[in-house]
Amino acid sequence: MKKKVFRCLKIFFLCFAVTLFVWPVYFVILYKFVPVYYTPLMVQRFFEGGNFQLPQKTWVSFEEISPEMSRAVISSEDNLFLKHNGFSFENIQKAVEDYHKGKKLRGGSTISQQCAKNVFWFHNRSFFRKAHEAYLTVLIELVWGKKRIMEVYLNVIETGEGVYGVEAASQKFFKTTAKKLNSNQCALIASCLPNPRIYHVGRPSAYIKSRQEKILGLMPKMGKLEF
Repeated sequence: MKKKVFRCLKIFFLCFAVTLFVWPVYFVILYKFVPVYYTPLMVQRFFEGGNFQLPQKTWVSFEEISPEMSRAVISSEDNLFLKHNGFSFENIQKAVEDYHKGKKLRGGSTISQQCAKNVFWFHNRSFFRKAHEAYLTVLIELVWGKKRIMEVYLNVIETGEGVYGVEAASQKFFKTTAKKLNSNQCALIASCLPNPRIYHVGRPSAYIKSRQEKILGLMPKMGKLEF
């Protein structure tokens, strides 16, 4: 009896390990070449509140997105994106220091971590998710590289209620394409990314406009982006 229980537990943990650590490798390799059309978050949002709203999303290549969009999100979300290996301990330390100074606590997640979360996980808060997210971040850094991470990130990020990716946001809010976005538009999209369901690109509040101005001031300081 004990041997049978032990065998069952062994099989269970083996399947659990394969699901968590081996199976994701397949998808990471696949998504290096194949567009990510749907994510767990899109499924989650579809069922939330009983709205059953289909996502507005159009995949475009990195070359079909304005370079200013990458500059805007790096300036606002992760200024060390091109230098770190997926984790920015400097940004985490700065977030903690700002919190101790009385500022609002902000996340220290890098664009790579956010991309891993957006592609592979539902949006929930748990230590387990963060731990697995770290594993996935290492994988995409190794397999995808910075250019592909940015390409996927800009195509799957939530940019409004039921809107995903900068191409869909460009069409909905500016009646243009992602390739034709100007600096102001890119900074406005980036300024809403912390919570695009509250901060609206089409109806920017005074707070969002101030964030937009701050991002516009930071963008030229990034210099030339080498992907």
